[in-house]
Amino acid sequence: MDIDQVRTFLAVAAHGSFQEAANRVHVTQSTVSARIQGLERYLNARLFVRNRSGATLTPAGRRFLRHAKTLVLTLEQARHDVGLPSRFRASITIGARIALWDGFLPLWAGRMREQAPDVSISSEIGFEDDLMRRIVEGTLDLALMYTPQHSAGLQVEHLFDETLVLVTSDPQRTELDDGYVYVNWGPTFYAQHSKVYPNLERPAQMANIGWLGLQLILTNGGTCFVPERVAAPYVRAGCLHVAPESPRFLLPAYVVYPLESESPVLDAALSTLHTVIAERSPADGGTPTEKELFETAQLAPGAEELERIQALHDHEPAPVCRT
Repeated sequence: MDIDQVRTFLAVAAHGSFQEAANRVHVTQSTVSARIQGLERYLNARLFVRNRSGATLTPAGRRFLRHAKTLVLTLEQARHDVGLPSRFRASITIGARIALWDGFLPLWAGRMREQAPDVSISSEIGFEDDLMRRIVEGTLDLALMYTPQHSAGLQVEHLFDETLVLVTSDPQRTELDDGYVYVNWGPTFYAQHSKVYPNLERPAQMANIGWLGLQLILTNGGTCFVPERVAAPYVRAGCLHVAPESPRFLLPAYVVYPLESESPVLDAALSTLHTVIAERSPADGGTPTEKELFETAQLAPGAEELERIQALHDHEPAPVCRT
């Protein structure tokens, strides 16, 4: 088995056609057929069923698909690490939920570049399942997420707690009506949300990430729960408003990394992460410490708290209110 066979397999699986796969990998259709046949001989399994409509994965092909993606990804990572230009002494790959990249992790990346300009940084976005799998496989050095899975050989470290606030396009619109977009922040949020809104029926709109919830209400109007620090620049710009007398929820954020990492810069990356968290206090748009947050969902404070939120991120440019 060679990597060209695996790449060709992925191309056929993605496009459902040997001819289209040939176009994608820039070889002839007969070469695609030969590569797939060679791979099938190596695995001792038939991977595709071919018919007039194209090529369909067999059960064995579907099982191999995940491994094929991992093989290619691992090889690319190895090529990247081994082939570092001489001006870099090491590399580090970090993955995180998109909300943690919004206004937080770019600060970490900038600080790392200042303190270790000879370290190459690869930044990625993902969900918990993918991030955890990548950590286990060794293709990520560290990952930040909201709902980690505890596993042997991994360190799961609590970093801080997000405060989720209800933002609205109309300050008079604070009820969870048909304009409410339920953002799936994971089981912790679901449990708190269900406790506060036990009789809420299935929302008319749902989103799997906070960024998408924001785009929906910025474009169409409505409400959704997002981290206070993410909402702050939109509130300051007048695009959105924090709904008064609405509940607030805690969402813990964690960093996960291998206990026995081979990365020579993991300790520096973690130290920089903690420094950035410590330096960004609530007053300047940073992340509140655990003591400064509510331990359970509570009613939002009044005008003073809203003014504090509106003052967050004063040093940042105003966002565009409509997408």
